[in-house]
Amino acid sequence: MFENDIEYTLISEEKIKELVSGLCERINRDFFGKETILLIILKGSLIFAADLMRGLDIPITIDFMQASSYGMGSKTSGEIKIKKDMDNDPVDKHIIIVEDIIDSGRTLSLLRENLENRGAASVSICALLSKPDRREVEVRAEYVGTNIPDEFVVGYGLDFAERYRNLPYIGVLKPIVYKSEDE
Repeated sequence: MFENDIEYTLISEEKIKELVSGLCERINRDFFGKETILLIILKGSLIFAADLMRGLDIPITIDFMQASSYGMGSKTSGEIKIKKDMDNDPVDKHIIIVEDIIDSGRTLSLLRENLENRGAASVSICALLSKPDRREVEVRAEYVGTNIPDEFVVGYGLDFAERYRNLPYIGVLKPIVYKSEDE
């Protein structure tokens, strides 16, 4: 059904599993013995976070935040909106922000600063994907699965206008699909 909207597969289901496994190994090593909160950024990170947490063997709790700079379009609005804050108190906690993709860097930069100002013991960022060519704000991400080109990608939790999240791979969306919505 959605396959007609996909230009090509950028990252296969098998490659995603390899990337997640590699991230889990590093996080398990770096956070051994530390009580850690996985702060899952909704909605796009949900599928990635579920696979990530199944590969971790450190003590974790999970929490959620929802922040957005996109709305229903394909380009960032430049404004960050926190729609849902975390339930746990971040004071003296080791927090790993779990994000699907680092694009402009604005959202993650704001979230890291917010959590540090609220007294977190440490704040790390784990993203499956990064688009360095789109960066507007430098943001340090300790754990990145892979860099990708400046293409509009969907699948594995990533969406366009709330669609395509359920694809098991990451594909490049045909421009005709999102250009008509942006105009």
